[in-house]
Amino acid sequence: MLKIWGRINSINVQKVMWTVGELGLPHERIDAGGAFGRVRDPDYLALNPNGLVPTIEDDGFVLWESNTVARYLAAKHSPGRLCPSDVQRRADAERWMDWVLTTLNPPMFTVFWNLIRTPVDQRDMKAVEAARLKLCDLWQILEAQLAKRPYVIGAELTMGDVPLGCTINRWYHLPLERPKMPNIEAWYGRLKERPAFKQHVMIPLT
Repeated sequence: MLKIWGRINSINVQKVMWTVGELGLPHERIDAGGAFGRVRDPDYLALNPNGLVPTIEDDGFVLWESNTVARYLAAKHSPGRLCPSDVQRRADAERWMDWVLTTLNPPMFTVFWNLIRTPVDQRDMKAVEAARLKLCDLWQILEAQLAKRPYVIGAELTMGDVPLGCTINRWYHLPLERPKMPNIEAWYGRLKERPAFKQHVMIPLT
C-alpha cells in the first residue's frame, strides 16, 4: 500500500493528498513534521535526507519533493487525464507546477509565515506588504491564462492545477487585501466543488 509521511497542514503534503484523493488510491498517511517531529529520526532521514515532508513509499519506491510526487502518481495512475498524454500538454501542465515553485512560493512564504506562524509583535509587515504587492502582479498571469479555459491548461483538471490550487486556497484565507480576479475566483469555485479538494486542501491555516 502507498505510504505517505506528512502532516495535513503542510501545503506540500496537501498537494500529494489531493492527488491521491482525485485518484482514489488506497493509502496510509503517517503524521510527520511540525509538532509531530520524527523527520530528524534516523529511519526517516534514511528515506528523505532533507528531513522534510512529504515523503512517499510505493511498493518499495521512495520519493520526495511534492510536485514530483504529484507528477509520479498522476503519470502512474491517471495517464491521459491528470497527467496529459500529449507531450506538449504535459509540458504545459508541468510549466505551471514549476512556476509555483520558482515564482509564487517565495512571496507566498513571506506572507504566510509572517501572518500565520509568527507572533504579532515579531512580524515584518514591510516585507509582507512588498510580497503582497508582488503577488497581486503575479496572479494576473494566471488570471489571463484562465480567461478562456476552466482549468489551468484546458477543459479538465490536470496535475497542473494541483500546486496552484493549494496555493490559491492559502491566498484566499490569508488576512490581507486582494484584488478582484474573476477568472481565478471562478476556477477556485470549481476546485471547491471537488470532494478531494474539500477534504485535503480546504482546512484551516496553521
